[in-house]
Amino acid sequence: MAQKLKEHYDIAYCLSLGQKIGSVYPSFDLERFIHSVSPSLESLEFNDRQTLIATTLKEVLPESYEQTLEIFSQILGPELEGSLGMFTEGWWLWPVGKFVELYGGEQFEQTTAFSKELTKRFTGEFCMRPILARYPEQTIRLMIEWSKDANQRVRRLASECLRIHLPWSKKIEVVLDYFDLYTEVLSNLKDDTDKSIQKSVANNLNDLFKVDPERFEQIIGAWERSDMTKECAWIIKHASRTKNKKMASSSPQ
Repeated sequence: MAQKLKEHYDIAYCLSLGQKIGSVYPSFDLERFIHSVSPSLESLEFNDRQTLIATTLKEVLPESYEQTLEIFSQILGPELEGSLGMFTEGWWLWPVGKFVELYGGEQFEQTTAFSKELTKRFTGEFCMRPILARYPEQTIRLMIEWSKDANQRVRRLASECLRIHLPWSKKIEVVLDYFDLYTEVLSNLKDDTDKSIQKSVANNLNDLFKVDPERFEQIIGAWERSDMTKECAWIIKHASRTKNKKMASSSPQ
């Protein structure tokens, strides 16, 4: 039987994570960390395990959020190549992202800078969500910049963190209040050759259709041209799956 995702984050994992942290921060109290997570960790479901590990890290790391990010930055390791590997190689960084998600929602500069580095090794959309909710215009304007970044993982993050119905995250519709900026981010990515980015943009638009079909059509209508790229055509087709299902279900039999 295949190991469940939650089972990767067990006591052995916490010991490994603690040792990584201790290698760059000798004051880290590994014994206290393990003692705190041990009683309940392996009885918890996936998200609760992430939360327990992250909140316990908060107890044993410096009070300063900036200092903690500096420690995390030193254990991130090399950037992943290509667009794959976030869950096969970078999976061990999930509680680090959860820490940033829980405690970095007010520190725009520090959190966005760290999330940009984190996404090059894992993924950063979850820790960007509180920032998007608190600083929507500032965040979306930054995503315009990131949508033109040389790193494909950063470009993907520019789209993924703006999704209305991002899986494993709270629904956020604030992008609709800055629709022109939101559209600019997606338009910058509509011809991207990276498949993971194409999927993200398509999922973004599919989310949009569910809450505002008219604005969905506004974006799609502007993109649909006889000379559009094959990447853009694929995005439009994949983005229209909920629309097409709805049309099929409402058609007379």
